[in-house]
Amino acid sequence: MEIKKVVIIGSGTMGSGIAAHLCNANVPVTLLDLTTEISTNARDRIFKSRPPLLIDKSKINNIKVGNISDDFDIVKEADWIVEAVVERIDIKHQIYDKIFKSRKDGAIVSSNTSSIPIKVLSQNLTNEQKKDFCITHFFNPVRYMGLLEIVKNENNDLEKINGLQKFCEIELGKGAIVCNDTPGFLGNRVGVYAMQIAMTEAFKMKLTVEEADAIFGRPMGIPKTGVFGLYDLIGIDLMADVLKSFIKELPKTDKFHEVAQEIPLIKKLIETGYTGRKGKGGFFRINKDGGAKILEALNLETGDYSPSKKIDIKSEKVDLKKLINRDDKYGKYAWSVISKIIKYASSLVTEITDEFNDIDEAMRLGFNWSKGPFEMLEEIGVENFFSKIDNYDGNKFLENLAKSKNENFYGERQKYTKIETLGKVKRKAQSIDGNSSAQIYQFKDYNIVEFTTKANALDYDSMDALKKATDKPLIIINESMQFSAGVNLSYTMDFANKGDFKSIEKFIKYFQETCKELKYSKYPVISAPSGLTLGGGFEVLVQSNFVASHTNIVIGLVETIVGLIPAGGGCKEMLARWQNTEESKKDPHFAPLKVFDIIGYGKTATSPVEAEPLKYLKPEDKKIMNRNSLLEASKQILDENRDFNSPSELVFNLPGESVRGEMYKVLDKLYNDKVIQDHGMEVAKELAYVLSGGDTSIDKQLSEDDLFKLELDAFMKLIETPKTQERIKHTLATGKPLVN
Repeated sequence: MEIKKVVIIGSGTMGSGIAAHLCNANVPVTLLDLTTEISTNARDRIFKSRPPLLIDKSKINNIKVGNISDDFDIVKEADWIVEAVVERIDIKHQIYDKIFKSRKDGAIVSSNTSSIPIKVLSQNLTNEQKKDFCITHFFNPVRYMGLLEIVKNENNDLEKINGLQKFCEIELGKGAIVCNDTPGFLGNRVGVYAMQIAMTEAFKMKLTVEEADAIFGRPMGIPKTGVFGLYDLIGIDLMADVLKSFIKELPKTDKFHEVAQEIPLIKKLIETGYTGRKGKGGFFRINKDGGAKILEALNLETGDYSPSKKIDIKSEKVDLKKLINRDDKYGKYAWSVISKIIKYASSLVTEITDEFNDIDEAMRLGFNWSKGPFEMLEEIGVENFFSKIDNYDGNKFLENLAKSKNENFYGERQKYTKIETLGKVKRKAQSIDGNSSAQIYQFKDYNIVEFTTKANALDYDSMDALKKATDKPLIIINESMQFSAGVNLSYTMDFANKGDFKSIEKFIKYFQETCKELKYSKYPVISAPSGLTLGGGFEVLVQSNFVASHTNIVIGLVETIVGLIPAGGGCKEMLARWQNTEESKKDPHFAPLKVFDIIGYGKTATSPVEAEPLKYLKPEDKKIMNRNSLLEASKQILDENRDFNSPSELVFNLPGESVRGEMYKVLDKLYNDKVIQDHGMEVAKELAYVLSGGDTSIDKQLSEDDLFKLELDAFMKLIETPKTQERIKHTLATGKPLVN
């Protein structure tokens, strides 16, 4: 089955998102709405969207627009028609009637509904029409969320459904999971239940919202918003509507009803306009009284707000065994929530899908969990789980597992795809070494390094793992959402607070040594980034020999924002890339000035298309739509480079003081215009000194080690200043930059 043209009816958030992503995949798409003005405005919103929905904004005109009265004939040319109109069944039926009268034979018709069962959507269709009708439930935002649920009906032409799945996987880069027609489908059925059980247990155990979010968050491998933070993000009123839908559709025997009962406090919040972030606040709110912005949390017993308290449970790593065995209220809460999620998810096997690990992947891809319910069960251990669990009568999956006591019940990961993913390979690979920050796997004739810290921030142990792994061809790749957010600032500040700057210097030197070893290893080193690839993460990438990049990256050198400069070779490598241009050959000032602008402003790119003009990526670097394919693409690079030879070391001819003068003129203007302040000047002057080559001249040749030394000296000078430390502390505390 070939899909060459797509029509989307409905240009709201989801319709626009799907259109943008088809545009990203170079698939011609037409967006229709009630009026052409509406669909044109939607296209304009796509172009201006932040974060950007488009990988390449120059392709915006590949999205055609029109209206359903004058332009509906375009449906006759489409291979796939997506309905993304308002969640009203009468309107959807009218649209389907119109589509099926106009479409060409065999064209697929799908709905992007998130809640209406296919049997209701298709009740007016003939059996022949039902063959080509399904639900394609994209998650928002479409570009960034990996999950796509394809919901089939009993009449479907399964060959066509499989063809659609393949198209969505290969061309759109989605984790396309086929599931049965049940309320909430797959991800939302389990995800919403998990949220509800986390919330109701918090009420029951008299935990604060901060305590519940501290547990139902990173320690469980769940995003840091936790449950109450996520409720506020989604909208408390919207969640109430979702629950009503589940209550209506699910049989009375379903355990979901136990956690979907109306809570008086939540009803009161909705009635008074406290609907979450979009309203006056929710479980959390910002109090601006008195001029200061104070984050406050809701007391679940009294309904009153008070300043939010940071909860430190002394656990950042996902260690479920340790978490559920804690002899305190946090351990009891964790076990109660996790065990009930596992029980509920396992009760749905065969009803939603025959493959239990499809549920895990839905939670990974659609809710950003690091582990799905069955992986949680695997980590806890089968025997351990059954020694603690209460009644599970009627749960066929758990009854069978209790009989077999098979600790290795899980089997293969990601059965929904034939791609040899990192998740699949890790189960077959030999874990040869590792530490608290990274893991080394050996698979066949190559090594894999996966970072394991929060946001995959880099520290001494990360570098140690990279160094050890260069004894074979190496692929640096992560299953988590980020490649690396850069050097661990908390790690650095721990030393700074003690006045132990020698340890910081030792770490930076080791970082430089490691990056140099990666670059000049006798075996090829490949970085396969996705998500955040910033600062030190970028320096690892740029000093790898090859890159296979996911299209969803945020890449750049952002050190100046926290009062530092790149010191792991970032300045050096950017100079090298810009020196290798025709402009630089004519003007020796060109490269230093260009890099000064890029690093000085901490410029980032949000796609490979944006990254190339900045020279963060090269034209020959592979760009991959499907994150699952990063490992396969990296292995292909290895296969193509069996005769790999290490590159020659770089040399630099930099202008020194003459180009620094030009840089200082730029800085003076920025300072006078109050764009930067005193410390911004200090940071920028250190950067200028490094990029100009220090006390050099154009006829003097500098080595890579010379540039490393300049980077290190500037970094150390800045990290010792109180104002840089203030910037770092402010960023760690708030997530926002400090201008000083």
